[in-house]
Amino acid sequence: MEDHNTANLTEPSSPAASVASAEIAAEFAALTVEEKEQRRAEWSQELARVEEEINTLRTVLASKTRHASDLKRKLGITVWKELTDDVNQGVKNIKESTVYQSVEQSMGTFSKAVHEAPLFQRTESVLKSTGEKTASVFGSITSGISSKLSQMKNSDSMRSIEASVGSAYENVKALSRVIRWRN
Repeated sequence: MEDHNTANLTEPSSPAASVASAEIAAEFAALTVEEKEQRRAEWSQELARVEEEINTLRTVLASKTRHASDLKRKLGITVWKELTDDVNQGVKNIKESTVYQSVEQSMGTFSKAVHEAPLFQRTESVLKSTGEKTASVFGSITSGISSKLSQMKNSDSMRSIEASVGSAYENVKALSRVIRWRN
């Protein structure tokens, strides 16, 4: 039974951890049965305390997250604004990267070459006239959709959905903070 318990130890990830694990296993194997049981009981108690602390921290974090959400709501900061700000910051970071700027420069050169080609000039004029003809049709459709979306946005069900999405977004953000904190 003793060999079975030591076989359940996880594999170490580095040579130093391997040496430390081997030393711990050797020390544990040298203990008497009573000492082993006492150590396991101590470890079980410590594990229970640590798990209780983790649960307490989760409860406190959830409470703080709710409080932060309430404050944001009172300040008029919506989830959509936060999400938009996060996306805008991400786009800004991408646009400032050297890879993006290099691709943008290459695409500019390619685009210029295409625009100067005679075939493109003829295609452009055909597409322009077609676009003008269909613009009026899409304009009327768009105004109808805009009107309906405005009505939906101001409805109680949309506010309920926004609150639910906001709560989910806050929970994901809080979880990512906890994960970053633990790493």
